[in-house]
Amino acid sequence: MPTIISVASGKGGVGKSMVVSNLGLLLAQKGQRVILVDMDIGGANLHILFGMFHPPSTLTDFFTNRLTNLEDLAHPLANPASLRLIPGTGETLITANLQHAKKKRLIRHLKKLDADIILVDVGAGTSYHTLDFFLLADHFLAVATPDPTSVLDLYRFIKLAAIRKVLSAFLARDPIADALLSKDFHSVTEVLEAVGRTSESGVTLAQQALRGFQPALILNRMTLKSRINTLHLQNLLKQYVGANLSVLGNIPEDSQVQQSILKYLPVVELSPKAPAALAFEEIAKNVLKLVRGGKETKNPLEEPRKIRA
Repeated sequence: MPTIISVASGKGGVGKSMVVSNLGLLLAQKGQRVILVDMDIGGANLHILFGMFHPPSTLTDFFTNRLTNLEDLAHPLANPASLRLIPGTGETLITANLQHAKKKRLIRHLKKLDADIILVDVGAGTSYHTLDFFLLADHFLAVATPDPTSVLDLYRFIKLAAIRKVLSAFLARDPIADALLSKDFHSVTEVLEAVGRTSESGVTLAQQALRGFQPALILNRMTLKSRINTLHLQNLLKQYVGANLSVLGNIPEDSQVQQSILKYLPVVELSPKAPAALAFEEIAKNVLKLVRGGKETKNPLEEPRKIRA
């Protein structure tokens, strides 16, 4: 069974797809069979970063049952052969109103793909689809820049993902489900308190659901002047988000990244000695340690679970 790693961001334009493309290539070069899956429903662009302008098939074909095997959508990329890509879908009536059954079918087939690692490029925002695609993974990565709006949006995203993870544990339970789904929660703490008022045993289940939720951060476009904002990001997440968070790596501001995008090549292929490429090399090593269960991170941000609105 493959290891699934979801990559998300609180807002668009922070370099999430660029991160996925470079990590995917490096992991494949390190001997892993890697499939990239673009689940940015309605805003898919991962294929363009590899110069694939007109994919022969996309997730739309899977949703419409033109292709029933997800493996048939995994297109090999030229080099290395162990890297494949499942292109995402554009904005259609089906994707805009994606049925729960279609989403569950996609997730079920995703877990059966023939690969060592699956990198899921999750769309920006906090819709149920986005949160569910993020939470289907074994490991969670979040991309942000030091920009204050990116910091705030990332905080909101991770907080809502944690709340969604707790709620999902009770979707089939009654009366806990009714008590939770009828309210709007601003923090995981409020969710746990509501569960406790309904069922003492439910608190244990909620805590178990959160136990494996430990997102790791990748900070993009870092400069010397952005250090203050980075510390602010770490402190904000440490204080308010109910998960153990760590920094997987920092990607410096690098003009070669923009050049790589213009040439439809990952920067690690176009300019492997560029500062950003070297940073990706370290991040890829940390990702492999994540997959193998090792100590992958630096600057751990561990804190007893505590979330406030």
